[in-house]
Amino acid sequence: MTVAVAYFNTKRHHVVLLDSPGHKDFVPNMIAGATQADAAILVVDASIGAFEAGFDNLKGQTREHARVLRGFGVEQVIVAVNKMDIVGYSKDRFDLIRQHVGSFLQSCRFKESSLTWVPLSAMENQNLVSAPSESRLSSWYQGPCLLDAVDSVNSPGRDVSKPLLMPICDVVRSNSHGQVSACGKLEAGAVRSGSKVIVMPSGEQGTVRSLERDSQGCTIARAGDNVAIALQGIDANQVMAGGVLCHPDYPVSVATHLELMVLVLEGATPILLGSQLEFHVHHAKEAATVVKLVAMLDPKTGEPTKKSPRCLTAKQSAMLEVSLHYPVCVETFSESRALGRVFLRSSGRTVAMGKVTRIIQDS
Repeated sequence: MTVAVAYFNTKRHHVVLLDSPGHKDFVPNMIAGATQADAAILVVDASIGAFEAGFDNLKGQTREHARVLRGFGVEQVIVAVNKMDIVGYSKDRFDLIRQHVGSFLQSCRFKESSLTWVPLSAMENQNLVSAPSESRLSSWYQGPCLLDAVDSVNSPGRDVSKPLLMPICDVVRSNSHGQVSACGKLEAGAVRSGSKVIVMPSGEQGTVRSLERDSQGCTIARAGDNVAIALQGIDANQVMAGGVLCHPDYPVSVATHLELMVLVLEGATPILLGSQLEFHVHHAKEAATVVKLVAMLDPKTGEPTKKSPRCLTAKQSAMLEVSLHYPVCVETFSESRALGRVFLRSSGRTVAMGKVTRIIQDS
């Protein structure tokens, strides 16, 4: 299951839509979409039973998707309450969903001012690209349609002046010509045809042969653009998803031993010394072992409250160290937010999220 990509225009924006899978078995793919997002549309099923199942504290995916979005720094969310036709366009049903989801999103540190609520019916084409014609909806809802809500999203600032940095989300290989293209979102800097680049973690250097932005050829791309970069003079086997394309003078760090500041999520199993976890950072996933529980932290101040705890349980903030089985491209959060936000997963569930505070060089 992959992340589907589509493009469309609003009055203010050219939009790249990343359609991430919602099923619990494909959360890593959803993470791949969230890492590239400036804003999100969180689709909620309004039908009786379906919303309750999706919002279930233990098995539902709505909560986990919201946490993943916030963990990767997404601040603006459009909550699209779909299938309103099934509940007769009931205002009471919409208000109930808004109350429950809104309270949870605010507990995830989303600001109410950054949330937009849109009731709609995709099946009956109500409130998607124009105001609803269905009187049962228009009688109580006078807000934006989904397209207008997308148009109202604010574009974040871009790090155009910094060195090139592009986490690789996908790789396209041409077996007949031995060519390779790295795909992803430029997190910083700019790149043009003929630029020299380095692919980490391998350290292979090559040259940009051509560029595609939104499936159209171009000569230059800048931070914020989703691009496919065709490379030449490089071993195609060294270009892989989870790697990072960089300026040759500014290669990213590669490490296996990291100090993390994390928040353990509700419903998570306790994290112990020696716990085996899945480590996620940008598009990289690696097996990890907890090698040190450094301290529990005050969730408000970040100050240590207890050194060397025996375990970490739900809703606790802590500092810990992990050892990765293989190296990944990573930076501290203070150096690069894109390469410093992390998730820890176990048994198909996200158990903690946080940031890299230190890269530890083992002797």
